Amino acid sequence: MHRKSVAELSKALNKKDISSCELTSVYLDRIQAHSELNAFITVDRERALKQAQEADARLKAGTGTALTGIPIAQKDIFCTDGMLTTCASRMLANFVAPYDATVIRKFGEAGSVLLGKTNMDEFAMGSSNETSFFGPVRNPWDRRCVPGGSSGGSAAAVAARLAVAATGTDTGGSIRQPAALTGITGLKPSYGRVSRYGMIAFASSLDQAGPMTRSAEDAALLLNVMAGFDPLDSTSVDRPVPDYASTLDRPLTGLRIGLPQEYFGEGLGTGVAVAIESALEEFRKLGAKILEVSLPNSSLAIPCYYVLAPAEASSNLARYDGVRYGYRAPEYEDLWEMYAKSRAQGFGAEVKRRIMIGTYALSAGYYDAYYLKAQKLRRLISSDFDRAFEVCDVIMGPAAPSTAFELGSKTDDPVAMYLSDIYTISVNLAGLPGMSIPAGFDSNGRPIGLQIIGKYFDEARLLNVAHKFQQATDWHLRVPEGF
Repeated sequence: MHRKSVAELSKALNKKDISSCELTSVYLDRIQAHSELNAFITVDRERALKQAQEADARLKAGTGTALTGIPIAQKDIFCTDGMLTTCASRMLANFVAPYDATVIRKFGEAGSVLLGKTNMDEFAMGSSNETSFFGPVRNPWDRRCVPGGSSGGSAAAVAARLAVAATGTDTGGSIRQPAALTGITGLKPSYGRVSRYGMIAFASSLDQAGPMTRSAEDAALLLNVMAGFDPLDSTSVDRPVPDYASTLDRPLTGLRIGLPQEYFGEGLGTGVAVAIESALEEFRKLGAKILEVSLPNSSLAIPCYYVLAPAEASSNLARYDGVRYGYRAPEYEDLWEMYAKSRAQGFGAEVKRRIMIGTYALSAGYYDAYYLKAQKLRRLISSDFDRAFEVCDVIMGPAAPSTAFELGSKTDDPVAMYLSDIYTISVNLAGLPGMSIPAGFDSNGRPIGLQIIGKYFDEARLLNVAHKFQQATDWHLRVPEGF
């Protein structure tokens, strides 16, 4: 059963071919059997089976939804009532959330089963899932390699079929890049489409939650539950939510695909470029038209992001001081020493690096030179997309410049690590929806992802484009050996 999709399992549950308890047990056993991937931080078997029993009761009464009884993994960045919510940090290693994030609440109302909380880069800061206090996650396609980050635990869990689907968050590519490196489908919705309430903040103007699944069809089913206005989130946008699953089969005849010339230059791996070109040829067969567009300020995305995101992180993470909750240093002489030691011991190296960068960028004398200038660049990057979408319906290109790299190969070179997100960061700066779908493999058998970028709140089109491609190909059906 673990090879079936959300859509297939939903039908099986409603036809009573399998119970949610049986299905949940299958996944719980698989999580235990493949603990070497380190994809999960917390698994609560008793809680999951209790939810499965409740789901079976709903299904028996005929009051279930498309996700009732479906076992789903949640990234350990969403507050979950009565359950550890660590953000993969020593700072929150003992934090039990007293309430549910809106995303968690919505899945609960839909009747899905919470398998556990997945591993991630600490406070979502990283591109490889190596900054976690609980150790790195391993890529199921090659266990010597990273799964990408920060949603690497969710990506590895879905790729290895330890969960039928999972949630992730994307601040600069943290859904799409790990999706590309593990051969799954990952969708970052438009900013404001999914509530951020109860999602532990990294960079508040960039963070957005989304689904990580085997296919676009499954992503549509999850987004149907996740999307919507939330009065508890001041950044949530109040606009109608379409049924994303209802428009998946629209033909692609006449679809205009824009190819940014800046995405196909120096730094793009040869194997990745070949796979992307092959995918574009498939879209031509489906009736789409390919045309060249330009995003002239895309080269500025990395420096722009690494001023703005750390600045917001510096502000957001100031609350972790050892006083109210979270880690507190065991020995200190006075209040200020408690602050200093708690933060020094509670945060990892990458988090401290970004806090320092952000504090510097916001400091008197440097605010105008760095932070204000980065905000102006952000507007230029967004305007580039506006002009491109005047002549095309979607933009395509690579999701990552290379396939999965080996564990430890970039940990001593932060700039090289940051460049892993070179094709994804612009989308967050502009607040647009984007997704990565499997599009092939390199010569080492490591997955390659195709990125699709859409107009604001045009997730339905992205899912339709991805679904038609997946009907014509089988990349998304490939499973790592041994799983």
